[in-house]
Amino acid sequence: MPDKILVTGATGFVGAALCAHLDAQDMSYVGTVRQASTLPSRLEVGELTAQTDWSAALTGCDVVVHLAARVHVMDDQSSDPLAAFRSVNVDATLNLARQAVQSEVRRFIYVSSIKVNGEATHGTPFTSKDQPAPLDPYGVSKMEAERDLQALAQETGLELVIVRPPLVYGPGVRANFQHLMKLLKRGIPLPLGAVHNRRSMVGLDNLVDLLTVCCWHPRAPGEVFLVSDDHDLSITELLRSLSFAMGKMRPSLFSMPVGLLAGAAGLLGKSAAASRLLGSLQVDIAHTRATLDWVPPASVEDGIRKTVAHFLSLADRS
Repeated sequence: MPDKILVTGATGFVGAALCAHLDAQDMSYVGTVRQASTLPSRLEVGELTAQTDWSAALTGCDVVVHLAARVHVMDDQSSDPLAAFRSVNVDATLNLARQAVQSEVRRFIYVSSIKVNGEATHGTPFTSKDQPAPLDPYGVSKMEAERDLQALAQETGLELVIVRPPLVYGPGVRANFQHLMKLLKRGIPLPLGAVHNRRSMVGLDNLVDLLTVCCWHPRAPGEVFLVSDDHDLSITELLRSLSFAMGKMRPSLFSMPVGLLAGAAGLLGKSAAASRLLGSLQVDIAHTRATLDWVPPASVEDGIRKTVAHFLSLADRS
């Protein structure tokens, strides 16, 4: 087991859950944050840049789990989105990794993105051996960070582990997943009753468990791991599962042809959002399971139940 783990982005969606899990496992860690926080075992480091001084945070640590990043956002307003992503996801990440080597950190776990593989699958799931094919600036920046980290690991002997999650859901999830729950709660009819796509997702508990295993497993270094619940759903199945968890026997769904839905979304300038709802994105985690002897500990049903319960508890307070 590691002596002490540095978790960057410790107050983020995944970071907070990972720190809580490490606490529960009685594993020593320090979580870094940009500004003052109530998180136990935290350390402020300011903005994530190529000049950030990590010396205090790295003291005594032998493993780093790097979650902090400039995340993918819809309708990015940056004049040069790729440069903005590179400055944080590539340059700042390499600065941290180099300082980790200097501080004699043994293992560096980089949480990347399935967007390195691409945006959609067509019958054949993504694997960790696929040629990278990112299509947007965020995915490109994650791919470039992976390659630079691999070069650094080869040069220095740093034990590098790369994890590429697809959509992560769980208590506190935001963005499109939260929006779907809001629509279902309001009973708004949705034209998604006959979408037969396949989407891989990963529940927060499963991702956190895998990251913890990667901190100590002897066969993790040098590997790229894809992760999911290992149970793919169509958007129709997801909506029905969410609705059932809300105590409704069935959601308000009606059927429209997928081609018509995609065409309407294109006219509204929402093609990218429609592709995430209507298209398929599947990942094959056989390599992850076999290499780490790992099985997702939480079922999709349990993950959805916990996600919905948290969502409803917040809705009741508002």
